[in-house]
Amino acid sequence: MTTAVPTPDKILQLGLGFWASKTLLTAVDLGVFTELAREPRGAGDLARGLGLHDRSSRDFFDALVALGVLGRERNGAGEVYTNTAEAALFLDRNSPAYVGGMLEMANDRLYSHWGNLREGLETGEPQNETKNTRTSFFELVYQDPEKLAAFLQAMESISTGPFTALADAFDFSRYRTVCDAGGANGALSIILARRHPHLRIKTLDLPPVQPVAKANIEAKGMADRVEAVAGDFFRDPLPAADVITMGLVLHDWNLDEKKKLIESAYSALAPGGALVVIENIIDDARCENAFGLLMSLNMLIETQGGFDFSGADFAGWAKEAGFREVRVIPLAGPVSAAVAYKQEEGS
Repeated sequence: MTTAVPTPDKILQLGLGFWASKTLLTAVDLGVFTELAREPRGAGDLARGLGLHDRSSRDFFDALVALGVLGRERNGAGEVYTNTAEAALFLDRNSPAYVGGMLEMANDRLYSHWGNLREGLETGEPQNETKNTRTSFFELVYQDPEKLAAFLQAMESISTGPFTALADAFDFSRYRTVCDAGGANGALSIILARRHPHLRIKTLDLPPVQPVAKANIEAKGMADRVEAVAGDFFRDPLPAADVITMGLVLHDWNLDEKKKLIESAYSALAPGGALVVIENIIDDARCENAFGLLMSLNMLIETQGGFDFSGADFAGWAKEAGFREVRVIPLAGPVSAAVAYKQEEGS
């Protein structure tokens, strides 16, 4: 039996992965995919349109071809670049499925902050704009309308797929009311209202976010079934509901805060109700969901005590709060819904 000879290929690919990452992030930032959505372009024409120097622009475009996010074809005048199907759908800013909001935030903020990962691991302290201050990331973002808008766009771009999957994967037919705690601009509430017309939904977030959510709900024509309410879920009781959802919320907080939110949800839920937590749930063996584990490191960079967690972790906290049953429902990619059910009255 021949034993494969180890090679350093995977190690080098991982170690130099920032080359490919920064190339893609720069292309998103420049609007390469939005330009090519209008029409295929030759290298020189595309470079001029983006304001790039001619020295390395062709290498840049061809690297994107090699990375699988651009196509390259020949026409009568020579080679032209095109979007791949995935890039056309997800990276054109005019596409309703655009996920570039998260990538724009990664380019503008996270890329540089992750350069301090070692310091974060050694100190346990955030490495973002709040470094060496007592201001939380959310306090900083919510004070600046421009930063808040960018943050909400980033969150919507990365969560639309999983939120849409949840609308079909979870049985909402037996419930009538939903409260989305930490609902940001109301994206999850709007998706649920469209898919399940019988639901009446409240989306809850801090006061600076409420007008943004209200405007988004009205623009999407859902104001008759979705209400944006202002509140602080650490200070105020959650609105009573049959289902309480938390979309990419629980991982922002430390263990005591997580438990407090789960307990608040239990108190607010009707008998037989359900808490639905949408997260990059880490597999119980902690060796498969690499994105979930890396997201947990991102919580180190961004927050005072946040971390991602496994289904078993969540089940333990939920049962401690009084929930009778917990299950995990895979949604899209690395994202799952961890669902905790409250006991029905008299059972």
